[in-house]
Amino acid sequence: MKKTIHTGMILAVLAIVLLGCRQYKSHVMTEEIAGKIIRFHIRANSDGEVDQELKLKVRDAIGACMQPMLFGVTDIEKSRQIIKDSLPEIEETARQVIAAEGFAYSVKADLAVVDFPQKTYGNYTFPAGTYEALEVVIGAGKGHNWWCVMYPNLCFFNSVYEVVDEEAEKSLERALTKEEYQSLMENKDYEVKFALLDWMKEKLKD
Repeated sequence: MKKTIHTGMILAVLAIVLLGCRQYKSHVMTEEIAGKIIRFHIRANSDGEVDQELKLKVRDAIGACMQPMLFGVTDIEKSRQIIKDSLPEIEETARQVIAAEGFAYSVKADLAVVDFPQKTYGNYTFPAGTYEALEVVIGAGKGHNWWCVMYPNLCFFNSVYEVVDEEAEKSLERALTKEEYQSLMENKDYEVKFALLDWMKEKLKD
């Protein structure tokens, strides 16, 4: 009995250490990934059906505006500067759509640092963290948001959102290390935790 308790304590400490190391590595990787991409984030005025539809119309108009400017850009600094220089045009584009739909909502576009929860876009799951983003806020900005990755350009290769084509995938792969890229397609944290739990259970049976 004492041997089992002693073994269990050792395994518990080992598991905590291994998970701590894994979480630290995951945190570092999240920061590395966040430093290499720019996201596009639109916040609707409210969760009302009409406001949500308006959000998507604003998204489409901004996409049509930005697509030719960002097409073929492979440098994050250049993308950042293009976005900064285009903020007045982005706001005006959004205002025109809002007015055309019969609304008088304010709109604010900014290149900001934004906290995001874990989000999936196409085949990629981006970890929760702080990311640089073109953020467009419509009216009160209290509705569900829409997002994508603006650099590398996963947003504007075609008119189908959340379906990442081959060229967009290559752009993302070029911007990240092999390990960073693979981490977006895998849920390693859960795999590691479950593997450790299974291992501990087996050892405690011995």
